[in-house]
Amino acid sequence: MSNNTGNTILALLTGVAIGAGIGILFAPDKGSRTREKFKDGFEDAKNELKSRFDSASLELKDKFSLAKYDLEGTYEELVSNMSHKTDDVISFLEEKLAELKSQNAKLQK
Repeated sequence: MSNNTGNTILALLTGVAIGAGIGILFAPDKGSRTREKFKDGFEDAKNELKSRFDSASLELKDKFSLAKYDLEGTYEELVSNMSHKTDDVISFLEEKLAELKSQNAKLQK
């Protein structure tokens, strides 16, 4: 996760904890009703955290997918370039071999 997402999650959890503490101190309702509010608050926080996690996960998957596509393209280009270079080297060596055979034939006469 990115640092920004980590800070957001930390701020969210801190807010939930502070809200729970203030809720207990100033609760005008009965204990059972207060517990129900806490439960609802925790459910909301859990859902928000899950939503953010899913969003960050999807974003990472997209980035890795793009990086994989770029890597595959670069690999294909590299293989193509190497194939052309190999053909050039083979042609160069064949020309040199033909020259050497010609010089050898002249020297043997």
